[in-house]
Amino acid sequence: MMRVKRGTVRHDNRKRILQRAEGYYGSRHKLFKTAKEAVLKAEAHAFNGRKERKQDYRKLWIRRISAACKLNDISYSQFMHGLDLAEIKLNRKMLSEIASNEPEQFASLVATAKAALSK
Repeated sequence: MMRVKRGTVRHDNRKRILQRAEGYYGSRHKLFKTAKEAVLKAEAHAFNGRKERKQDYRKLWIRRISAACKLNDISYSQFMHGLDLAEIKLNRKMLSEIASNEPEQFASLVATAKAALSK
């Protein structure tokens, strides 16, 4: 059986990891072992960050809608329930945009939600 020589494969792998660790402090960008650990940790943080970003934006949209609802004398939960009853299918991102950029339109949505709640 032939023996496996890993010259170019190992070199390419090390080069790829060290390039990804460029700009890291100290041995984290020079030594392969510590660079590999740092890159793995960075990738884990990046993965989690992408998930958290979605949660953060949803929280932001809800806060904006809630603030606009308070200006129109209705709670956020009542407003969302009213929209559901009125069969208005707008996502929180769009509602947040309407609330911040077009207050008159948002007020009409609130009126529609209140009417649906009173039925």
